[in-house]
Amino acid sequence: MATTTTGPAPALARRLRPVRGALAVGVIRHALLILVLFALLYPLLWMVAASFRPNSEIFSSLGLFSRHYTLGNYAAGWSGGSLRFSRYFLNSAVIAVLTVAGNLLACSLTAYAFARLEFPLKRVLFALLLGTLLLPYHVTLVPQYILFNKLHLVNTIAPLVAPHFLATDAFFVFLMVQFIRVLPRELDDAARMDGCGHWGIFRRVVIPLSLPAIGTTALFSFINSWNDFLGPLLYLNNADLWTVPLGLNSFLDSTGGQSSYGALFAMATLSLAPLVGFFVAFQRLLIEGIATSGMK
Repeated sequence: MATTTTGPAPALARRLRPVRGALAVGVIRHALLILVLFALLYPLLWMVAASFRPNSEIFSSLGLFSRHYTLGNYAAGWSGGSLRFSRYFLNSAVIAVLTVAGNLLACSLTAYAFARLEFPLKRVLFALLLGTLLLPYHVTLVPQYILFNKLHLVNTIAPLVAPHFLATDAFFVFLMVQFIRVLPRELDDAARMDGCGHWGIFRRVVIPLSLPAIGTTALFSFINSWNDFLGPLLYLNNADLWTVPLGLNSFLDSTGGQSSYGALFAMATLSLAPLVGFFVAFQRLLIEGIATSGMK
């Protein structure tokens, strides 16, 4: 007569079945995520690969690999055109740094006023400020151009920088207001007992505790300024003041002639370096700004 044996082996097998199933599901899920990530990054990878190809082979294949590789595109792009591309990088860096400084200063002060001070028509003014988020940039483009033209500031970087020192970016003001509102007012009272006024509270209490919101503002301000094409195209007529997007556009021949796609892709690849570096520097504050739900 056959006998069934019971022991630790069947029990262990039963315990391992859920573990193996969960492991298989995890492997399939990560494989799908990797495939989706590759599909999303493929255009960027193709651009980087194309920057090392000869100009005649760039559009010959959609693959990432080629039989011939060259660094000539980078040399031609960096020194090509009427100016060296380093000049465009410098112009973009100056405008981006001033934009970040203006947004951090003006938006943080405005946010502190809306979050901590009491003054007439506070709610109405805050509602009007948020209402500007509904206006596309193109709606105010013509009035702004007329204003700066009357002030003889066209063909300077002032139209690209000055508005940011006036807290015109309502999104960043709203972001900081929401962050400052959850900070305990008891900290303000404690600072006031130590002899601090509003400026002291803002500088010693609010700013140190609002670093995640400040880092998020700095990151997106830099990205928006670095990638801006329409603003410099409208206000900067002198090639000496051109930014990186305008410099990249100069490699395209609008008359239907030969465009320097190799140099274009090479300089586009280099133009990503400041964005990646700025993101790496501020990614911790960005994650904290997104994940922080406020102090309780």
